[in-house]
Amino acid sequence: MPPVSYKLIDLVCIFGIISGIRLMSSPKTARAGNLLGAACMLIAIITTMIGTHIVSLKVIWISMGLGALVGCLLAVYIKMTQMPQLVALLNGFGGAASTVVAFVLFNDSPAVISGIARFAGALALVIGSVTFSGSIVAVAKLSGKISPLPVILRGHFIFNLLTLIGAGILIQLVTIASSDNTAMLSVLSILVSLLFGILFAIRVGGGDMPIAISFLNSLSGIAAATVGLATSNLLVVAVGAIVGSAGIVLTKIMCRAMNSSIVKVLMGRTTFSTTTQTHLNLADRDTSPQTSQSTLTAQNTSAAVDEAVAVINAAKKIIIVPGYGMALAQAQFQLKRLLDRLEEKGKQVKFAIHPVAGRMPGHMNVLLAEVEVPYDKLYQMEAVNSEFKGTDVALVVGANDVVNPAARIAKATPIYGMPVLNVDQADHIIICNKDTLPGYAGVNNPLFEPRENTILLLGDAVETVGKILEKL
Repeated sequence: MPPVSYKLIDLVCIFGIISGIRLMSSPKTARAGNLLGAACMLIAIITTMIGTHIVSLKVIWISMGLGALVGCLLAVYIKMTQMPQLVALLNGFGGAASTVVAFVLFNDSPAVISGIARFAGALALVIGSVTFSGSIVAVAKLSGKISPLPVILRGHFIFNLLTLIGAGILIQLVTIASSDNTAMLSVLSILVSLLFGILFAIRVGGGDMPIAISFLNSLSGIAAATVGLATSNLLVVAVGAIVGSAGIVLTKIMCRAMNSSIVKVLMGRTTFSTTTQTHLNLADRDTSPQTSQSTLTAQNTSAAVDEAVAVINAAKKIIIVPGYGMALAQAQFQLKRLLDRLEEKGKQVKFAIHPVAGRMPGHMNVLLAEVEVPYDKLYQMEAVNSEFKGTDVALVVGANDVVNPAARIAKATPIYGMPVLNVDQADHIIICNKDTLPGYAGVNNPLFEPRENTILLLGDAVETVGKILEKL
């Protein structure tokens, strides 16, 4: 293929990927953006294979076929509630791929690599390894294989700092090393970086997981861009830079939404006071028996539902707040039915979406779009928060940390200072949650305490929302 034609196709692919990301910024055009990005990536892969004359290598076609098959199976069988784990896993695979390419480059022809290429390859080794190990830990936390709460080691911050400094030193050593020492230093760089990824990821709690996922997404793009520099592939550089910069922007948005910073997340400086928290293991939460308060409420379910229905019937303005519990219960279908029923009765209904509701950015938007809740009904926190004061009913479905008013006053907790939805300012509050236990951040929620204007409907959200539907 002529070089000019090759570069023109590269430019078209880059422009298409950027356009796809732009389309994905809106729920209305997200599917089209996703398809456009995927099509451009496929064209980029085929163009690269033709341009580098590796079309005849059967192992590449077999690998692509197997990868495509696995991707299709994941798309079909992975539930929407498992999407955060899948995104984290894919981030890890992206980092691992960059590490493998950089390692092969160093050990195939170390003597002919330029100084800049060696430096870029060393960066790819480190960043790719951090991305891989950090993502695997994130997957384990999200799936409940290990505790979603911060795992804090003695001297954790010092370990983080030392491994980070060690990785930086190894980047320099790999860059200037002789051919004989490159392999050993490359392996050492990978091991130290894998350790740093584990150390930083186990310290991240469930509340900070959206920040961690978006940051790992950024790292996977940066790793690809650096390995593109090492291999002199400008298309890989450009696409990796696009993914990296998009991830950085998203990470900044997530940090602002949680009043946190990436430095705190990376170095484990989040504060956590055992005197003001109740710790809870996710695995225990899914299988543990109901608390005494849950049992007490269950004995009065009919009366509580009747009271909730009466409040809703008298209301004119209702704001529904979905959370990760809604995703676990798959209650979005019931909420769509509830929305239709309320609008038939002439109620004004809005959905309030916190930026970090769920385990990844945009989780609630995707689930509600899945059941065709109109996009104009979904309001981000900044747009709707001032409306809770004067709202007749705030209906909370499976949300905890993102509506916890303790974030305003409970110092020395992970959520202190985090902007939350002002549910407590509504005239009446109806809470459909599994239980009254603390959320992923481990902070008790004052909304679950007895209040005159609060109705607790504890149990599976599909059942509790369904009972409201039956009596409306």
